[in-house]
Amino acid sequence: MSPLKWLFMKLLKLFRVKQKYDGFTLVELLVGIVIATLVVTPLLGFMLNIMTTDRQEQAKATTEQEIKAALDYIARDLQQAIYIYDAEGIQAIRQQLPKYDDKDKNNFFPVLVFWKRQFVSDGLIIYSSKNRQLKDDTFVYSLVAYYLIKDDDKDSVWSKAARIGRFKISNGYELTETSDKKIQRDKGFQMFNLQNLGNLKSKMNQWTKRSGESYTQDIVPLVDYIDKTLINNDTNPAPPNCKIGQQVPIFSESGDSVATILVKSRGFYVCVDSQNVVAEIYLRGNALARLQNNNINFNGSNKTYFPQASTRVQGNRFLFTN
Repeated sequence: MSPLKWLFMKLLKLFRVKQKYDGFTLVELLVGIVIATLVVTPLLGFMLNIMTTDRQEQAKATTEQEIKAALDYIARDLQQAIYIYDAEGIQAIRQQLPKYDDKDKNNFFPVLVFWKRQFVSDGLIIYSSKNRQLKDDTFVYSLVAYYLIKDDDKDSVWSKAARIGRFKISNGYELTETSDKKIQRDKGFQMFNLQNLGNLKSKMNQWTKRSGESYTQDIVPLVDYIDKTLINNDTNPAPPNCKIGQQVPIFSESGDSVATILVKSRGFYVCVDSQNVVAEIYLRGNALARLQNNNINFNGSNKTYFPQASTRVQGNRFLFTN
């Protein structure tokens, strides 16, 4: 055998060996793909499940934190209250408050309305000269209303759930007219009149806004993602009767103290004892609305997505009348 032929045969054998071990057959590739799929698919499902669970728990935790923060804010505000309106009071003065017209009445309800007396440090200027100015502390009266709000605007920047907003108008505290907005009387503000006939409740229920003036103060959002599930006898019944005072809003009958249409919800309601200036506040959030836009109503199977919080607040029994 010639050297050239021998070399050619050696190279041919090496080429065949290389071809044999250089890759996989189609069957081997298919088997590998099947095995990889069987291994990777459960792992991906497990990872997706962990991510979904984490997102759900984060939504619950965030909603619960916001509900508690909102409740703390309302409670601190209410501690300065000198009078709180119960259901009969809301019935009497609701038409004096913002958002009473037919266009807004079914989307806004003033759940918690009260008068408060707020301390203002160095609010009064009692002496002023070129080189010196003396100030004294004072108090200012304000009417505060916390609204449950559920608008049906599809282009709203707010969630598909409800929200709570705060409205406040205050009296001025300077002896003379001033252009300083911080100490000027808000448009529409009028002091309650204790010289009217009747007991304290009757006198406070006779309050009216300043005639001829429109409110310039807005209802400022406090917290979003409040439960908006409508009251029904099956999955979301009305709350139990109050142990103190009167419930606001009322969920049956008729009148201005009754919640209607979109605000007929347990997301925000109170029990008010006007005589003793005490209120129990109940909030229920909606974490489900953070995760999806549809099917966000409360029912027994998804109640873990609806954190609740409540507190009782004693106001300042400052008002006295004959």
